[in-house]
Amino acid sequence: MSLGTFSYPMPANEPVLSYAPGSSERKRLKEVLTELKKEKIDVPMYIGSKEVRTNKKGTLHPPHEISYTLGSYSEGDEKHVKQAIDAALAAKESWANMDWETRANIFLKAADLMATKYRPYINGTTMLGQSKNVYQAEIDAACELIDFLRFNVHFLSEIYKQQPNSSPGMHNRMEYRPLEGFVLAITPFNFTAIGGNLPTSAAMCGNVVVWKPAHTQIYSAQTFMRILKEAGIPDGVINLIYVSGPVLGNVCFSHPEFAGVHFTGSTGVFNYMWETIGKNTGNYKSYPRIVGETGGKDFVIAHKTADPDVVVTALLRGAFEFQGQKCSAASRAYIPSNIAEEVKKKLIAGVKSFKMGSPEDFTNFINAVIDEKSFDNIKKYIDNARKDKKAEIWVGGKCDKSRGYFVQPTIIEAKDPKYVTMCEEIFGPVLSIYIYNANQFEKTLDLVNSTSPYALTGAVIGKDKSAIELATNKLRNAAGNFYINDKPTGAVVGQQPFGGARASGTNDKAGSILNLYRWLSARTIKETFNPPTDYRYPFMQEK
Repeated sequence: MSLGTFSYPMPANEPVLSYAPGSSERKRLKEVLTELKKEKIDVPMYIGSKEVRTNKKGTLHPPHEISYTLGSYSEGDEKHVKQAIDAALAAKESWANMDWETRANIFLKAADLMATKYRPYINGTTMLGQSKNVYQAEIDAACELIDFLRFNVHFLSEIYKQQPNSSPGMHNRMEYRPLEGFVLAITPFNFTAIGGNLPTSAAMCGNVVVWKPAHTQIYSAQTFMRILKEAGIPDGVINLIYVSGPVLGNVCFSHPEFAGVHFTGSTGVFNYMWETIGKNTGNYKSYPRIVGETGGKDFVIAHKTADPDVVVTALLRGAFEFQGQKCSAASRAYIPSNIAEEVKKKLIAGVKSFKMGSPEDFTNFINAVIDEKSFDNIKKYIDNARKDKKAEIWVGGKCDKSRGYFVQPTIIEAKDPKYVTMCEEIFGPVLSIYIYNANQFEKTLDLVNSTSPYALTGAVIGKDKSAIELATNKLRNAAGNFYINDKPTGAVVGQQPFGGARASGTNDKAGSILNLYRWLSARTIKETFNPPTDYRYPFMQEK
C-alpha cells in the first residue's frame, strides 16, 4: 500500500576526487591496491541465491602486468544460462510488485556505498583489471556509476508522475509495468559504469536481468555485484554469469520469455543479434526491446580560426585517454592547412611527453590496452601504415607485449582522406589526421559526414560563430553527441545524455529519462464512476 508520494529530486553529480599527493583518498586507494594484489580472488557466478563455481576456470591478469594473476573466475555453459533465466523469472513477480520507494532505495544505497566504503575497491578493481589510470577509473567506475544510479532513480520517479487527463465521471491512470519476461544485459570491458548501468537501469524499472559482462571486465563487475547484494537487491533480480557469446545467444534468443536486450559492444555483434531476434520474433510473448550502443569512428574538425592549443589539447586527451579504448575517442581529425604545422609540432611534443606504464604508478598517463587480441589488431594497423605511401607516422608506433600490452600512442597523417585508418574503428591509441585546404571548410564537412558509417561523437573547434553553426547543421546526423570547442569524450550523466545513431546504435541515450522508457510497458486504466445502462445514443432519437 502506498502511504505517500515520495520525492526523488534531481541529484547533483558525484564530485570527482583529485587523488593529489598527500590526499586521504590517494593514501586509501594505494592501500586497497596493495590489498587487492595480495588476495587471489575466486570469482563465482551469481545465480539466484547461489554463488556458482565450476571446474572450468578462466584467469584474471592485469593487462599491464600479464605475468601476475589476480585470481580466477568460473566459466559457465548453457545450463548456467538456463539457470540464470529460471532464477530471474522466479524473482520477477515479487520484484515487480515491490513498492517503488523500496526498490529505489536499494539503488540509492548502492550509490552511497560506492561513494564511500567501496569507492577505492570499485576504482582499484577497474585500475587493475582494465588498466585505467586513477583519474580515468575515478570518473568512470566511481562517479559515472554513482550518477547513473542516482539520476535514474530521479528519472524513473518523473516517469511515474506522468499521468493522463480525466473527464468528468471517470478517472484515468497510467501504469508503467516492467517488460513481460527477462532482460539480457551484455556489457563491454571499457567502462565499469556501463557494466553497472545496463543491468540496473532495466532492473530499476521492475525487470529481472541476466547479465553477461565481457570476460576482461569480470574483476570490477563482481565488485559491483557484491555492492548490489549488500545494498539489498533480492536474489535473482540480477544474475551475473560468465559464458561465451554464442552460448548465451543460443539460449536467450530462443526463449519465449526473452523481453529485451541492453547491449554495448561491436556493431557486427549487434547486427547479428538483431537479425537473430528478428528471425525468432514469432517465438516471443512480446516484441523484444533492442537497445544498443555500438562502435564509433569519432571526429574532430578544426576551422581555420581555431586556437592550435585548444585543438592539440582536445586531440591529446580525446584520442589517448584510456588508450583510445572509448567508443567516443577522437579517432580521426581534420586540420586546416593554415595551422597544420603548429598543431603537428605540438602534438608530437605532447605524445613524447606521455609517461606510459602501470596504473599503480599514478604518474603514468598511458597504460596498457585490454588484451592480446586488441594489441595485435592495433599493431597491424600501425605496421601497415608504416609501409604505406598513403600514410606517414608522425610519432609513436612502438608496440611491446613482453610484460604487458603496451602500444605507444600513435599519430598517422593520412594523405588520402579515405585511407583505412580514417575509416575503420581501431579501438586503440591511434589518431589519424587529414590536412585539408583551409579555404575548403564546407567541402570538408561533407567529407566528415560521408567517411564513416558510424555516428557516435564528434567535435568542431573554431572561433568563427558562423562556421560553428554551419558545422552544427551539416553534421546534424553525423554524431549523437556533438561538442563545440571541446574533445568528443567525457559525457556526464544528466548533462550530456550519451548515444549515437547510424552504425553506432539505437541512440537511446544512457544518462537520461529516454533510456528508461525502453524498459517500461505502459498500461492505461480507465475507471468509469457511473457506467451507462442503455446502448442507445441521443442521436438515434427521431425527436
